[in-house]
Amino acid sequence: MNKFKKVYVICSLVFAATCIFCTLFMSTITAKATEYDSNTEFDTEYGANNGHYGATENAPNASDETVGDGGFTLQFDGNDGNFSSTLRMLLILTIIALSPSILIMLTSFTRCVIVLHFVRAAIGTNTAPPNQVLIGLALFLTLFIMSPVLTQIKTDAIDPFDAGEITQEEAIDAAVMPIREFMYGQTQTKDLNLFCDIAGVTYEDYDDVAFTVLVPSFILSELRTAFIIGFLIYIPFIVIDMVVASVLMSMGMMMLPPTTISLPFKILLFILVDGWDLVIGGLVKTFY
Repeated sequence: MNKFKKVYVICSLVFAATCIFCTLFMSTITAKATEYDSNTEFDTEYGANNGHYGATENAPNASDETVGDGGFTLQFDGNDGNFSSTLRMLLILTIIALSPSILIMLTSFTRCVIVLHFVRAAIGTNTAPPNQVLIGLALFLTLFIMSPVLTQIKTDAIDPFDAGEITQEEAIDAAVMPIREFMYGQTQTKDLNLFCDIAGVTYEDYDDVAFTVLVPSFILSELRTAFIIGFLIYIPFIVIDMVVASVLMSMGMMMLPPTTISLPFKILLFILVDGWDLVIGGLVKTFY
């Protein structure tokens, strides 16, 4: 596990360095292209025979000219109301860097992975299924559960923005709205009121709640729901453990661990009732 952590840290550092290098490289190219375009416009309109501007009223001001060697400029708002390519790339890299947190905290991933962990712990198989299988299963369950939200984001935000029908600000608002609606449906009122009281804000409708208040409320509700499901999963397996322990004590086998005998019975019970179908089906249905 320590080796995996070291590899993960090294890969993260390499990825971060690559993102920074690509951002600086594209910024330098954009700055050079901007300087070339400004020089070309100057040669066309004013002429560059004597190397300086004439005393004409159409000559540009010195304040309109970008000065500085080795630097780069960011155009925050273009003529069409959209971000420049450099800033757009910076935003994309930021979203990619924050994508693990977005995946874990703003989707159904938290509930899925916690419930699957409780299933494995209740049965008593510490390494079966392994962590990679549980995380992969939780990931694809998240994609299945969030597919209507992703489809709505693509229809309302991505496709109109690619067609040039809306600006980037409108596209961001349209993309956030389906995620907010999903979190509203899974957030309990008492959790939302708790963080509103802490923040000192009041609301009349869910649309009045700030995104920074909604996210921790949603996470707290997901943790509570996942632990409730985990408790219900534990009950039948605890009954088996108690029955096996009572039988062993009545037979005088106090030195024999009860889990050694109860584990095959718990696996047999899980297979007979088709446990994976019940757990996965019940888990997915909690979001609908």
